Amino acid sequence: MDYNGIFKAAIDRLHDEGRYRVFIDILRTKGAYPNARCFHGHNGPKPITVWCSNDYLGMGQHDKVVAAMEDALHNVGAGSGGTRNICGNTHLHVQLEEELADLHCKEGALLFTSGYVSNEAALSTLGKLLPGCVIFSDELNHASMIAGIRNSGCEKRVFRHNDLEHLEQLLMEVPADTPKLIAFESVYSMDGDIAPIEAICDLADQYGALTYLDEVHAVGMYGAHGGGISERDGLAHRVTMIEGTLGKAFGVMGGYVAADKTIIDCIRSYAPGFIFTTSLSPVLVGGALASVRHLKASSEERDAQQAAAAMLKDKMRENGLPVMDSVTHIVPLLVGCPVKAKRISDILLAEYGLYVQPINFPTVPRGTERLRFTPGPCHSEAMMAELVGALVEIWERLELELVKAA
Repeated sequence: MDYNGIFKAAIDRLHDEGRYRVFIDILRTKGAYPNARCFHGHNGPKPITVWCSNDYLGMGQHDKVVAAMEDALHNVGAGSGGTRNICGNTHLHVQLEEELADLHCKEGALLFTSGYVSNEAALSTLGKLLPGCVIFSDELNHASMIAGIRNSGCEKRVFRHNDLEHLEQLLMEVPADTPKLIAFESVYSMDGDIAPIEAICDLADQYGALTYLDEVHAVGMYGAHGGGISERDGLAHRVTMIEGTLGKAFGVMGGYVAADKTIIDCIRSYAPGFIFTTSLSPVLVGGALASVRHLKASSEERDAQQAAAAMLKDKMRENGLPVMDSVTHIVPLLVGCPVKAKRISDILLAEYGLYVQPINFPTVPRGTERLRFTPGPCHSEAMMAELVGALVEIWERLELELVKAA
């Protein structure tokens, strides 16, 4: 058996389709975000501007966060020592879970090593504990949610994206006494649209279903205290379980779920992804705790980020660039071809020192390949003018179509 040939053919397929992923070698510059140093493809560091980070608010650079991480390192040490099942709860973990439960108006919360793990562990465990459960999943749900649903062993019904009529039709087909769970996201990060949370909760009430809401691209970003779209719209109390991340707007690392104490206790007690995994380093937890507390009290970063996103969208539209409709902080620019998306990204980095990663299948459907920009509070108007000017030049060079003004 030619094992190496099989693996090489798998990689060759990605190259042939134009969607082989290349990760640049980069170091961010503390205190100068979004500036960074790139070590990819040349000798020595080259200064670049980052346009695609999920550290939406720059909290990974915030003085309070860095100081809290330094304090934890010096006072506690580098690691947690093992799983919480063996080593117990580091007090910082307890404090952060209390803050996260309060953020989402829930009785309890549980930390995981990443948002992917929290989704996979929570959804797979919930499904296994509910006999005969049917899970209804939005077709654009994240890969981690799909993995959790698959590993639950439950029957899955996929409804068209944000399509309430289709969801209700699927709910009606399942007997009333069958356990049901509706899993969906608040902000869908590739298109920048928002789920109709209230209407989904109405359907859940009508058909006796639990609700599971992934808020990873919304926590820290929306709501008076950063509780996400469900807080912004006054709906957190209606959602059974809210999942979030500490690695995006909060700027550190980790994932979590928040729900009533019994559900949290079930996941803590049954989920292999929690039981058998070394808990987050107290250094990371200390930084995340400082970030969550800061963003609960400060809207300055959120307001500045929303203003930056609106400004970049306007500049792109004014210059005929095909920016996709988005009602959130995500700024997707449609290309429609994986090879061209990669080419634009390469030119931006090599010639202009501007870094944005192309988004290709399977992250987005074929034919909708795009560049995904995430402007933040630290991106200036001058930076945006430079970016848009570079994009227009590249669009014309590659003979891509600009959108004519109406």
